[in-house]
This record gives sequence, C-alpha cells and structure tokens, in this order.
Amino acid sequence: MHADIAAAADRLRVADSVVAFTGAGVSTASGIPDFRSEGGIWERWNPDDFHVRRFRADPDGFWRDRAAMVAEVYDGPEPNAAHEALADLESAGVLDRVVTQNVDGLHTAAGSENVVEIHGSGDRVACTDCGTRRAADPYYESVRAGEVDGAPRCPDCDGVLKPDVVLFGEAMPTGPLGTAKRLAREADAFLVVGSSLTVEPAASLPGRAADTGADLFVANLDPTRVSERAAFDFRADVTEVLPALRDRVLGRG
Repeated sequence: MHADIAAAADRLRVADSVVAFTGAGVSTASGIPDFRSEGGIWERWNPDDFHVRRFRADPDGFWRDRAAMVAEVYDGPEPNAAHEALADLESAGVLDRVVTQNVDGLHTAAGSENVVEIHGSGDRVACTDCGTRRAADPYYESVRAGEVDGAPRCPDCDGVLKPDVVLFGEAMPTGPLGTAKRLAREADAFLVVGSSLTVEPAASLPGRAADTGADLFVANLDPTRVSERAAFDFRADVTEVLPALRDRVLGRG
C-alpha cells in the first residue's frame, strides 16, 4: 500500500479541487453501527418506526422511539483517525469540501468546516411549521426524561419539531444534493471513503465526478461500483489509509 499511497499523495498535491465523499464506513470506526449489515441498526430497530409516515401519523411515538435509538447509537462516539485526517487535509488547504451521507456530526466535531450533509444532521431539529432549526440534544434529553410526552414543540410557533435528517420515504433536500452534484462535476480529485455506493442518488456522485475527468480515490474494505474506474483503490481500513495519505501529502512521514 505504501507505493500507492505515495503516488496518490503526489496526485492530490497537484489537484486544483479535491472533494471527499464519505459513508457509513467512516462512522463504524467510531463505534456507530451501519444500517444494513449483520448487527446493524436495522437489526436492532424496525426501520418502519422511522418512516416519514410514522412521524406524520404518530409524532409522539416516533419521538419516543427516536430518542431511545439516538441514545443507544449516537451518544458517546468520538471522531476517529479518518475524520481527523480529512480535517487536517482541509486545514492545510488540500481538501476543499467533505460531502457526507452520515448524520452523526463527527466530521464537524473533528474540525472540518466545509461539510455538505446530504442526508441532514442528527445534531439539529427543525420546526415543521416555521422551519427554525435548533440544537437537538436538549429535546432528546427532555423526551427521555419524560419532561415532554412525545414530540417536542417549537418555542416560537408551537409547531412539531422533527429531527433534521432525511427519513425513509422523504425526499432529499435539493440544496445539499445540488451542491454535492456541482462539487462532483468540478472536482479534479474525488475521494470515496467508507461508502458501499449502494444508496441513490448519492451513490452516483463518484461516477459523475469520473465522467467529468476527476481522478477517483477509493478507500473501502469491499469493492465498489466505481473501483474499476478508480485511479487508486485501497481495500483497507479507512483509519489506516486516510492518516497515511494525509501524512504523505503534508510531508509528515
């Protein structure tokens, strides 16, 4: 892997626009299970309980289940070496943006400032009436403590609050997805990190980048739909590949 890391680092140094696209494989290294594999989130929880239909029909029950799931899955994990490597590359001016499918907020916690969250962020809630967004933690805590009986309400207009993430059956927000598509078209180098590339429309972003001439860099344990098109295809742990690539790009090793 060392020779490929050196060659990949050389390619990144001369790229004018570098974008990273991250999936669940980045978060699993922090202890957050993925959704669909053995032992994943949807083996522990029924995905129908988190469908947008459930939220609309039974917001109180939805919120009680959501608060319990968030406590089990998302409370406690910290950024790992892959998150930190991407933040370091951004800080050094090498990486322009991170586009992520993840809703855990760990890229921001690691120090990345230019993050496009195409599936939203679990760190926020949004009012279904006035659209105001707020930090999510106080509302989850109040539901778990029984201070509110189900769905919390907006302090401004009394509208029902909703986790600011894309639920099953819900359309993706056009703004972040449009930004992600533009970044893919404009990138000279496009890093695919910890994504199986199975969930559309996000899965098409690397192909879009390759179609417009970007070099693809893939870091994933398993082959992906773009592995054969990749200039560099690392079948390895992202917490090993990304720090090694960062160190080589920044002359640390």
